[in-house]
Amino acid sequence: MSEAENEMVLDRLIHEPGRLAILTVLTSVKSADFVFLQRATGLTKGNLSSHLTKLEEAGMVKIQKRFVKKKPNTNVGLTEEGRRRINGHWEQLDRLKRLSRPVTDG
Repeated sequence: MSEAENEMVLDRLIHEPGRLAILTVLTSVKSADFVFLQRATGLTKGNLSSHLTKLEEAGMVKIQKRFVKKKPNTNVGLTEEGRRRINGHWEQLDRLKRLSRPVTDG
């Protein structure tokens, strides 16, 4: 793949809409609990859980399970790797957007 083609490639793990929503929410908070993420993204419990597992396996999020007042609580935060990759993804989308603008004569 040429350098120009490589600049056009999007990270498929991140670009999937559900995971992109999760990562975008997590960029604006230190961490979030499962219920907050579910409400913010509109994902079902099973879908959110599946996406979080993939993101955790990729080292992009850290998941902590604990009990709060005897109730299970799952807390999720971005790792440095996750923050680096989501920021790079948004930069890539910005590059693609700039490339799509029509060239005008001057």
